[in-house]
Amino acid sequence: MSNETQQAFVDRVKKSKEDEFLKLSLQRAQTRFRDGRQARSEELGNIEEWKERASQIRRHTIENLDSYLEQFATNVRKLGGHVHFAPTDSDALDYIKKVMKEKDTHSIVKSKSMVSEEMHLNEALEEIGIRMVETDLGEYIIQLAGEKPSHIIVPAIHKNKEQVAELFSKVAGEELPADPEKLTAFARQKLRQEYLKAEVGITGCNFAVAESGSFVLVTNEGNARMSTSFPKTHIVIMGMERIVPTWEDLDVVVSLLPRFATGQKITSYVTAFTGPKREEDVDGPEELHVVIVDNGRSEILGTKYQEVLKCIRCGACINVCPVYRHIGGHAYGSVYPGPIGAVLSPLLGEKDEHKELPFASTLCYACSEVCPVKIPLAELLVEHRKDYVDSKKTAWAERIAMKGFGMVMGNQGLYEKAIKAARPLSSPFTKNEYFDKSLPVLKNWTDVKDLPRPAKETFRDWWNKEGKDAGKQ
Repeated sequence: MSNETQQAFVDRVKKSKEDEFLKLSLQRAQTRFRDGRQARSEELGNIEEWKERASQIRRHTIENLDSYLEQFATNVRKLGGHVHFAPTDSDALDYIKKVMKEKDTHSIVKSKSMVSEEMHLNEALEEIGIRMVETDLGEYIIQLAGEKPSHIIVPAIHKNKEQVAELFSKVAGEELPADPEKLTAFARQKLRQEYLKAEVGITGCNFAVAESGSFVLVTNEGNARMSTSFPKTHIVIMGMERIVPTWEDLDVVVSLLPRFATGQKITSYVTAFTGPKREEDVDGPEELHVVIVDNGRSEILGTKYQEVLKCIRCGACINVCPVYRHIGGHAYGSVYPGPIGAVLSPLLGEKDEHKELPFASTLCYACSEVCPVKIPLAELLVEHRKDYVDSKKTAWAERIAMKGFGMVMGNQGLYEKAIKAARPLSSPFTKNEYFDKSLPVLKNWTDVKDLPRPAKETFRDWWNKEGKDAGKQ
């Protein structure tokens, strides 16, 4: 990775580590989500069987993605909807802007969508003078703050009630108390006004159902229903992998999504949309546009990274990650933080921009273990690291050091001599049996950990002297 990219990552990490509220908030959230997930998962019975079934559904879907997308698009069009396949984020933006122009749009309400974050949709529409308001409470908060989501499920996890009160007070034109109930009531009042005047509603898509041309939104606030009931035009932004073949398959993944996301049996609202408003309907959009976004996903198909497309965006891997626990989402510098972001972000968009993320992992395998669709996230992180080393983009000093290390480890005689020489050679660089924290070469390590000096007696010496005879006594 370039020195600039690496330094930017280091700077973001340092800033996050200095935020005491962030660290406390992340610890509490991870504990709450973990306890909820464990309790709700036990209620299903054999959770591993559920995970295996979900994994099979998602794997089968990805392996046959072209046919299921075609089936879905055909059914949407039969129902009177419009479907646009967008190879890139720019193409998706152009299509959405075209719809905005045709509808003479000035005001939009939008529910949560991570794909829209990939596209930088908010900024693109602001540039052409269209006002868009986020209606998810967390997204509304960070929109007012001019920031990006810090978590794919809890976007404003890094904000405390005093910061939210300050943001809302600017909108209200008066000082509001740092009381969650009153702040929520204020947001509800403001957003209701936005629903009534919006010409277009934009949503994401948790899952699309190929057999019926339907799509499903999973929310806790009801904002997605409001964003689609009032505006005359509804635009759905859908990642091309966000699809299941049947309603029966949907039942499996929707049963796991809330349990692994927030520790709930089910979210407050699970809403299925099938086509635009019909004559007998009392509300709903007169026009429906589904924008199916590729943006690098098709390039992952058929590669060793294909399993990452099984992701159902529950955030369970983020909620168990020790690295995320200490640095939060913004430190990653990508739309998707945590283990899923470390695997997915380097594969999408600007591929060299996030090459540092696979190294932001302890490889503890907690993410692979918890994933409800069995994505081998830790293994894929290792693959990313291999790719980076094979690309020869590492520093020349590191390449020479690793080549020397490989020679020593591959030769028994050199290895034994190196082990014996390690302690005396390290003597000038150590204090009280630990390496000096000021050593430039080791500083990134010793800034956060103590690095002990090699032991006086090696394991081999001990074994030859005592260990091999210990079992004979």
